[in-house]
Amino acid sequence: MSVAPVLQRIDSNLPESIERLKELLRIPSISTDPAFKADCDRAADWLVADLQSMGVTAEKRPTPGHPMVVGHIDGPGPHLLFYGHYDVQPVDPLGLWDNDPFDPQLEDTPKGQVLRGRGSADDKGQLMTFVEACRAWLAEHGSLPCKITFFFEGEEESGSPSLVPFLKENADELKSDIALICDTGLFDSRVPAITTMLRGMLQDEITITGPSRDLHSGMYGGAAMNPIRALSRIIAALHDDQGRITVPGFYDGVPDLPDEVLQQWEALGFDHKAFLGDVGLSELAGEAGRSALEMIWSRPTCEVNGIGGGYQGEGFKTVLPSKASAKISFRLVGQQDPHAIRASLRQMVMDMTPKDCKVEFKAHGASQASVMSIDNPAFEKARVALSDEWPDEAAFIGCGGSIPVAGYFQSLLNTESMLIGFGKDDDQIHSPNEKYDIESFHKGTRSWARILAALSDK
Repeated sequence: MSVAPVLQRIDSNLPESIERLKELLRIPSISTDPAFKADCDRAADWLVADLQSMGVTAEKRPTPGHPMVVGHIDGPGPHLLFYGHYDVQPVDPLGLWDNDPFDPQLEDTPKGQVLRGRGSADDKGQLMTFVEACRAWLAEHGSLPCKITFFFEGEEESGSPSLVPFLKENADELKSDIALICDTGLFDSRVPAITTMLRGMLQDEITITGPSRDLHSGMYGGAAMNPIRALSRIIAALHDDQGRITVPGFYDGVPDLPDEVLQQWEALGFDHKAFLGDVGLSELAGEAGRSALEMIWSRPTCEVNGIGGGYQGEGFKTVLPSKASAKISFRLVGQQDPHAIRASLRQMVMDMTPKDCKVEFKAHGASQASVMSIDNPAFEKARVALSDEWPDEAAFIGCGGSIPVAGYFQSLLNTESMLIGFGKDDDQIHSPNEKYDIESFHKGTRSWARILAALSDK
């Protein structure tokens, strides 16, 4: 089956595709607010009906929270699982929106036409690029080149509490040759990309208690241990002078970056001075000898996200506080074990805590990194297909953040994920006046058509 007529149909049907997206965007499917529960149900129903109109066997599946949408359609090629989410973020502060966030409007801007509304980029617009690509294939050829399972979640923006149980209960049905996730963006708003590295996360809260109450610094200062002093010494010891993290065993499981990937990243021409300059900084602060993209995408980090202790109001209060605390997070890569690192961090802290003080810990999140194997030929096929659609050659990139669903597909379904999205840096996701470029929607749809053709080519 040729992709050329499919691309032509996508072009000619673009106005109708935009109207369908606008219909979905009008549904205020805010998953975190119980007041919008019926709207989340309505969005799931809309997607089921839309898939069924294309000949997909689709249904709404109940969960303890918002429903999942699952659809199946046969095809001769590999079995692909496509994931997206139909829920959206709250719209507050409403007064900062130029228009009703659930009345999507086309708008001409100096950079091109955009569709503005909540969920336009995250993730309804991205989700519909794939649906529209499949619609064009079916309209043109009567069938798809691959077997596809559609899997749409309604709780991604509220922590995905039902996702893992649902994946476990339906693992046999959802297993596939490869998963496709459309919840990322173009690199630098121009280069098509396949995200192959997602960092994991470890979060721990440390509280050091010294004296039984806050003390007068004139009467006790010097003689009594100050918990802030003890905590500051611990925090300062987490990095050496070269920016390396000193927690024992921390770098176990951290891989070297393959030369071909490093060369791709260098070819992207990332300007770290401009990147830091946008936030009033100029110097890289991570591991010496590493590029900015390495630091953000492929190297682990340790950051202090919050510190508390002592008097923090207006003016001055000369006390030695009874307690001091810090929230510390680690971004993890490769095969780093978050549980082993938590244990090692805590032992290091306990060893450095003065005898007159006690330390308490409170665990927060812990998840391992996700690393996709680009040795799978499907990844290179998809990269070439993306390159054929966009002016810039597509690249395999990393992501500084975490997208847990990709890790769950690995651990629970034994399925690698391709993360391919068409968002831009200025889409204002989670913020007022969110938008999605019509170019992203149009070329994103064409990109998926090309990828389906490439993956079905033996």
